[in-house]
Amino acid sequence: MAQFSALPIAPIALLLFGLVGILLLTIPSQDVQDAPGFLYGIVLDAGSSHTSLYIYKWPADKQNGTGVVTQHSECSVDGGGISSYAGQVGAAGRSLRACLNRAVEEIPKEKHPNTPVYLGATAGMRLLNKSSPQQSDQVLAEVGSEIQSFPFSYRGAVILSGREEGAYGWVTVNYLQGNFIKFGFVGRWFSSGRATVGALDFGGASTQITFVTQQKVEDEANRKELRLYGHVYSLYTHSFLCYGQDQLLKKLLAQIVKSQGYAPEVNHPCYPANFTRTLKMENIFDSPCTVQYKPDTYNPQRSLTLRGSGHYQNCFHNVSELFLYDGCPFSRCSFDKVFQPKVTGNFMAFSAFYFIHSSLQKVTGVKVSTPLQLENATKTVCSMNYSQLQMMSEAENPDRLKDFCASSVFIKALLLRGYGFDDASFPGISFQNTAGDASVGWAMGYMLVLSNLLPAESAGVRKSLTVGAWGMLLFLFIVLLIICVCLLFRARSKRKKGGDENAI
Repeated sequence: MAQFSALPIAPIALLLFGLVGILLLTIPSQDVQDAPGFLYGIVLDAGSSHTSLYIYKWPADKQNGTGVVTQHSECSVDGGGISSYAGQVGAAGRSLRACLNRAVEEIPKEKHPNTPVYLGATAGMRLLNKSSPQQSDQVLAEVGSEIQSFPFSYRGAVILSGREEGAYGWVTVNYLQGNFIKFGFVGRWFSSGRATVGALDFGGASTQITFVTQQKVEDEANRKELRLYGHVYSLYTHSFLCYGQDQLLKKLLAQIVKSQGYAPEVNHPCYPANFTRTLKMENIFDSPCTVQYKPDTYNPQRSLTLRGSGHYQNCFHNVSELFLYDGCPFSRCSFDKVFQPKVTGNFMAFSAFYFIHSSLQKVTGVKVSTPLQLENATKTVCSMNYSQLQMMSEAENPDRLKDFCASSVFIKALLLRGYGFDDASFPGISFQNTAGDASVGWAMGYMLVLSNLLPAESAGVRKSLTVGAWGMLLFLFIVLLIICVCLLFRARSKRKKGGDENAI
């Protein structure tokens, strides 16, 4: 017993620690991936009236092949849309420079080479390509050359089809509302199981309607499939070129001028009373959307004087003339012989829809949530003279005031008669311009879909023990400490007892 107690504690403890170390080498481990950080992407939304640059970012570990994209920032390009620079060498590219420089500052430098840049042009460039393909190609080449001078990964400048524009807008709407995936309390993303909503876009040169339908899409040109987060969505979508707000206003003006025999003075029933303006013929008939109304003897420099009368019924009649409701070749149509199934579910209306709806509510004090309220609010603004509109709409864009009545009548005709919303379905439309911290439009949807094509960044790998292995090691260390403490106390006790016996 004395011999055992005389054994030193330190060698015993070291031996035990060595055995534990050997055990550590034999315990199986698993690979754990470190967070890979963010990838960035840039989308330039080259619309008919202006261009916006959006910077998006998403975790490099994507969900079912699609990045979880958020909007990092937005930059509005000064000047008009890139199509407005046709014939001005280099001007379209130079207009993008300030916003691209801002992107260089905001995106981490080490991410620049792997940050893709996409430019998507919409209806303004579709119209330019229709009237002058050479000028259209020149503008796209110039903006492409400008973008390539920056340290990003240029992926092309293209003109989106109307179907693509509508589909990507639908993706944005549903992504921002969390209808695809959501983050669970267990710390991971999973399918939300929620129904999708339709998208209504009212731009400067075109308008789009897109929604999921269970009905057969009789025209293949109106069907598009998208795969997002492991699910396939079959959409009905259609884009009406020349039915955006700016082009509709031109078409309306051209029709009114034609109906009054191209007289030097024209009564405009949609302009407010007490409003007068003079413009040249080229300002009306310079668009492919108004060619059908152009006079046989056309002098682009000839001036016209327009006088507003603010007459709702005459205005509505002239606007209705812009929509063709007869001759549908399918079981059901919206207008202009375009197939459309019955609208179902909820919708989000954005772009000009939002601004017109918001202005209607502000000026009239009417909550425009039913077809009757929309009609009453429209009648109210159309009955106001120009001075009254200026007083009621101090914060509104003065250049838009003259068109307030016409724009309101447009959305009434388009939503109720054209798309077929009624007392039951109209209240299901939500008019919004933003959702969360992101702008509503096609650009984010474009980035979401294109992120399927981006390579996933390799994540750093480290070794880690499983929870069970950590538990076993903790138990071994506790036992080891208990044994060491017991040996220590036992040795001290033996030495004390031996000392007492020697004293006796």
